[in-house]
Order: sequence, then structure tokens, then C-alpha cells
Amino acid sequence: MNKRDLAIKLLAILDEDLPTLSRIDAYDRGTHDDPYMPAQADDEYKLLAKRATSNWCPLLVNTPAQALYVDSFRPGRDSVPGTDSPEWEHWQNSRLDARQIAVHRGALKFGHSFTLTESTRKGVISKGLSAMRTTALFEDAANDETPYAALTVTRWPVAEKQVGKARLWDGLNEYPVEFKGLTDKDSIRVGKGKLHGASECPVTRFAAAVDLEGRTTGVIEPMIPLQNRINQTVFDLLVTQTYASFKVRTVTGMAPPLKRDTEGDVVLDENGQPVPLPMNHSAKRFLFAEDHEAKFGTLDETPLGGFIESVDMSIRHLAAVSQTPPHHLLGQIANLSAEALLAAETALSRKVEEFRKGFGESWERVFRLAAEMSGVELSANDHSGEVIWRDMEQRSLAQSADALGKLGDQLGIPLKGLWERVPGVTKNELDRWSEMAEEDNTDLQLVQSLRRSSGQDTINSIPPSAPTG
Repeated sequence: MNKRDLAIKLLAILDEDLPTLSRIDAYDRGTHDDPYMPAQADDEYKLLAKRATSNWCPLLVNTPAQALYVDSFRPGRDSVPGTDSPEWEHWQNSRLDARQIAVHRGALKFGHSFTLTESTRKGVISKGLSAMRTTALFEDAANDETPYAALTVTRWPVAEKQVGKARLWDGLNEYPVEFKGLTDKDSIRVGKGKLHGASECPVTRFAAAVDLEGRTTGVIEPMIPLQNRINQTVFDLLVTQTYASFKVRTVTGMAPPLKRDTEGDVVLDENGQPVPLPMNHSAKRFLFAEDHEAKFGTLDETPLGGFIESVDMSIRHLAAVSQTPPHHLLGQIANLSAEALLAAETALSRKVEEFRKGFGESWERVFRLAAEMSGVELSANDHSGEVIWRDMEQRSLAQSADALGKLGDQLGIPLKGLWERVPGVTKNELDRWSEMAEEDNTDLQLVQSLRRSSGQDTINSIPPSAPTG
């Protein structure tokens, strides 16, 4: 397939996916489908419908995303002593401590996101690409980690005034693309290519969940029906609260005063019926009837408890289907034991671990691409390295220290090998600890050498009872 055919196919795929991705993005930002209301609904109904939106979608993304932080990288080969790994140097140069969050959120939100690894004047860096602008082609979308082509839109077309622009990559080259419409084949122009510096497409896919058909699914799209159900229930609650949540006073046998003209005649409407005068009635005013046969009564208010229970049930369904702990959504955490909290977090932990497996493989490919572009052959061929994820489980430092001490004393695990399991420790801190340990070891060796050269070790080794003369 030539480069123009690739651009046409990739733009067509993006056009096909864009409506679904746009709907997911709208739900994430709080722009939801309106709840059902009568066709003749007035502005007050529409205002209540707007206020009924209870946007739970960002929480479904944020909860697992806040447990997905890459803290360091462990090469699968022997690193050179005293130097940082080139993989982590690339990570820091690309500012991925912060940028990784957007990549993970994008994958959780849409089902997939992308990164681009490229050579710049500041060196080789990687950055995230949105699924709403980017698409890729795979020989086997379910199993391949390397696309054979990818495209990202850098500027959308604006009517006849401005053509759209995109960047196209294949296994060796990058091409500039211009287009007037995603499906306007005649307007698509592909420019001259240039080498991008890698032996394969430099775009990497991050998939939250991918099936054997190659389809990716995020955390928002399956929850849209439940989100709509919650919005409908809240809307019904607001309507009932506004119009029927209070007692209604009734009166029979009493007519309102009628509107009269200047001559004292009753004014009639277009149907020939008398026009009553408007009544200024409120909770601060009383009605008095002159006719002793007039009767006053009340109509009971509509209970709101059923609507509130329905909202609570729908949120619990959302928590169960999305594997989000209920107390994250409902805010009910009082009187929960440590065991209950652990059980509630188990499903989320399993879900996060699944995301880590997929995202970890993607980051490892990013490291290999960066190493190849930087000319570090050893790292470029390192397929056994692994990213280290931050341990987000909440435990006290005393508990961790006690557990790590027992692992070292009772199981004989080297103490330096347990440093990485200290909660909250970063790669830079580990490097600093290693340097300090080497400095201490050097100082100790120097002291021992000086003592041996001065004969102190020999004198100190003579037993007190031994003769000295």
C-alpha cells in the first residue's frame, strides 16, 4: 500500500471512530443526553434537566488513573555501575513523570491512547497523542504491539479557508499530509518523506482493554447507560421536589374576584368566560372565606424517599459494574473495619493490575524506541526490562520497615535489594542511596587500609595475656 492510500485509509478510520470518541469525551466533560421529558416541556423543565446531570464519568477514570504511576525502570541487562540507565534518562528528558498521567487517562477514557517517540533538537523525547486525533494500522490489532503505519491530525480543516494538516509514519519515514475533509479523497495530499530514525513505526498504542478482535474499550463507554439512568432518576427527583414535595392547600365554595372594566361590567376572555383577578398568594398570607359553606383542605406531598433510594441503588450498580469501591462513589466510610475496606478495594486492585500489565508493555516499547534513536544498541534490544509501578497501598512506614527487616534477617534477602520496596522511594533517591553506600564502603576500606599500614590491626589482634617482651 503506497503512502497516499495509507493516509486515505487512516483518515477514513478516524472519521468512522470520531462520533463515538466525541460522545465519550462529551460524557467525560459533563455534556450528557437530556433525560426524558414531555414534548411540551417549558423552560423550567429544561433548567431542571440541565441541573439533573450528575457526572460520575471523571471519577471512573480518575480512580484507577491515580494508582498508575511509573516510578522507575529496571533494565533486563547488567547496567553500567555508577551511571543512570539510558531509559530513565529519556523518561526524565521527556518530562514523563507528569506527562504519563495524560497518556494513562486518555487510554482509560477512550480505550486507547498513543505516544510518539521522535528526535528533536533537545534529544529523543516521547509525548502523548490523543485518540481523537490519532489512529494506527496493525497487521494483527489484537496481538501486535508495533503498528505498520500511524497518523495524527495536527490541524483540523476550517471550511475553505484552511486545509487540515497531519503527520503520517510508516516503518522508516514520516510524511506531511494535507486534507480538506477526512473522507475527501481528492483533497488528500502527501508530501515527501524523511527518515524518522527508527526501524519501525515510532507511534506506540496504550490500550486499556483489547479483545481478540482488536477492539479497545475504555471505562466510560460501557457506563453511559447507567449514567443516563442516574440522570433520569435525579431529574424525576428534582421535578417532584419542585412541584409536589410540599402540601397543597385547597378550598371549595369560594370564587376569586372578577376583573371589571371602567363601567363595572365583568371582562370576558375570547371564550366568553369571566377573567379572574390575579391572586397574590404565598406562605405568608391567609385566605378568608365570607361564605360559611366554603371548605378548606390539603393534598399530601409526594414522598422523596423512593427517588433517593433509587439514586443510591443506581450508583451501587455503577460501582459494581465498573469495579469501583462503593465508598469512593457514595462517600460512606464510617464504621468500616480494615478488613472491610481491604475487601472493598480488592476488585479495584485487580483492575489496576490489569491496566499495569498492558501499559507496562507499551512503556517498555517506548524505551526501546528511544534507545534505538539514541544509538544505544544494548537498550534497544533489551526485551526483558520492566517498568516499576509505585506502590499505592496505604500502610505506615513502621509496618513497612518491620516487614522489610524480617525479609532481610529471616530470608537472607540482600538488604540493598529491598530498597526498592520502601514506600514512596523514587529512582533518584535509590541512586543517591547507592552512591552514599559506595562512599561509606570506600571510607571504611580507607580506614582499614590506614590501620593495617600503621600496625594497629596487628597490635589490637594480640590477646591481652600474651607476652609482649
